Amino acid sequence: EVQLVESGGGLVQPGGSLRLSCAASGFTFSSYAMYWVRQAPGKGLEWVSLINSGDGSTVYANSVKGRFTISRDNAKNTLYLQLNSLKTEDTAMYYCAKDPSAGSWSILPPDYWGQGTQVTVSS
Repeated sequence: EVQLVESGGGLVQPGGSLRLSCAASGFTFSSYAMYWVRQAPGKGLEWVSLINSGDGSTVYANSVKGRFTISRDNAKNTLYLQLNSLKTEDTAMYYCAKDPSAGSWSILPPDYWGQGTQVTVSS
């Protein structure tokens, strides 16, 4: 059974930092591209970042580029998102998600999602 369990969210002041983790199980983690997606209160889903399997190449949404860093530890089956220089508009539920196809990221929507971890940026 595929499981994705996020952790690391919390309340932080503007300009602060957090590191989110996503513990994966039930599949060969190293073989799949992984995503972080967020949903702000009252808004739709927003793709944040992806990291490929294999070469570990990364892509970011313009809204977080230069502030967030996605990474993975295949030995620990864990995905990370380092959030720096946080802004109030980064307040959202953050989800990790799995690409449905082994290998490089695909255009298909993720097939498994975690339950999310809440990030609140407020003074």
